[in-house]
Amino acid sequence: MGQGSSRIGTILLSITFLSVLAVLIMMFGARLDFWEPIVGFGYFRTYLNPIGYVLVALGVIGFLFIRRGSGATKAIITALVGLCMLAPMIYGVVKPVKRGPPIHDITTDTSNPPVFLFLDDSREGAKNTLVYAGEKEAEIQKKLYPHIAPIESDIAPDLAFEKALNIAKEKGWEVVAQDPAALRFEAIARTPVFAFVDDVVIVVTPKAQGSRLDIRSVSRVGRSDQGINAARISDFIEAFNL
Repeated sequence: MGQGSSRIGTILLSITFLSVLAVLIMMFGARLDFWEPIVGFGYFRTYLNPIGYVLVALGVIGFLFIRRGSGATKAIITALVGLCMLAPMIYGVVKPVKRGPPIHDITTDTSNPPVFLFLDDSREGAKNTLVYAGEKEAEIQKKLYPHIAPIESDIAPDLAFEKALNIAKEKGWEVVAQDPAALRFEAIARTPVFAFVDDVVIVVTPKAQGSRLDIRSVSRVGRSDQGINAARISDFIEAFNL
């Protein structure tokens, strides 16, 4: 029985490992060019809970069958991993998460948002337009993110442009177009998980004393960005002001 129990435990751990690997591929497959980000996200939403249920069931059944020894420990591990996969659903039941606001285009200047000149609505995988929605979008942003504002700097415009460009590269953004003469560049940023693509434009405006930087970040897909674009802009502003 001991050897058989250990073998069952090993099988359970193997299933657990493959399940975790499958979930990781769903989350990061887009970065490996397996599929578009929305495909991996769809797989994750569809299969995470079923995989979790299966692991919990296998772990509990395995533990009841084995009861002691290393095989039982492996069964417990399987069940715990399954519970971890079910944790987001359980949390959502205990504390329902409100749907994100229908906004996915954030800018430091809602009156005159920076315009994309290189990137356009034909960009790969884009469902959202780069045409700013106007006052309605601006009002939602002001209510949600009142702290988002232009960067007012005493740095010379050309130096501010270089600093902004370097920060973008350090953060892993893919700079797709830059115009030092016009003091502007456009870039692509990806979310850490699922690798959703967002488009960013930064424009530096010369001032009598220094310069002003405006940033705009737009999600390619989804009505709500769950705060990602605002967080990206806030993070950039913090890095620039260091």
